[in-house]
Amino acid sequence: MFEGLAQIFTDPAAWAALATLVVLEVVLGIDNLIFISILSNKLPEHQRQRTRRIGIGLALIMRLALLMTIGWIVGLTAPVFDLGIVGPMNEHGEPAFETSFSWKDLILIAGGMFLLWKATKEIHHTVDPTPSDHDVLDKKSVAINNAGAAIVQIILLDLVFSIDSILTAVGLTDHVPIMVIAVLTAVTVMLLAADPLANFIEKNPTVVMLALGFLLMIGMVLIADGFGVHVPKGYIYAAMAFSALVEGLNMLSRKSAAKKAAQTPPTAH
Repeated sequence: MFEGLAQIFTDPAAWAALATLVVLEVVLGIDNLIFISILSNKLPEHQRQRTRRIGIGLALIMRLALLMTIGWIVGLTAPVFDLGIVGPMNEHGEPAFETSFSWKDLILIAGGMFLLWKATKEIHHTVDPTPSDHDVLDKKSVAINNAGAAIVQIILLDLVFSIDSILTAVGLTDHVPIMVIAVLTAVTVMLLAADPLANFIEKNPTVVMLALGFLLMIGMVLIADGFGVHVPKGYIYAAMAFSALVEGLNMLSRKSAAKKAAQTPPTAH
């Protein structure tokens, strides 16, 4: 076993695959963590950290369990049914979209729809905080303030992100030890970043809206992927990075304006 590991890690291509996979897994982990942070911040303060830890722990367990069943995971890409509708061919001879669905596609579509629904409800609450008598996701309702309900929702998205994560790993390398190291590294980053990210999101309301926008975009990408429309992830993360940069500049501008206002003496009347 150790000789096999030595052979893997003396291969430069294996190190390149590991570095690439670690970056991708960390980015997917941060996507997962944004959802966990937003959801846990709606709980009473004494339940937040524990809920985040449970969510991240479940993410790790799911990823490692899926790694142990790679054959089954790869089998999820086999078509289950086909509606026979195919989009026009692109320059590479591939259809723009297709309706041949595998279990992986169905899981991604379901997860994307859940993300769209959840992010839309959260945006509604952020823009219009007035409680509605018919809103089952009111901020003051038991459903949201109950840690168990929050964990159930976290589990659903953990499953989607975990499958996406492992399929990404399978697409990059055939070596399970490399996949395990990349997954453990990503979850460690999630664990270290969980509380700072959640606190940062809570203290900066505009960041909440930005994060919810990210979740909407991720949800649409998951649905598109389920229909065979493969949006290059580089474009998605570049857009997210640019949006985060603009929001960072806005925050610096607001902080500078507030500092100047505090230093300016009041005008005498």
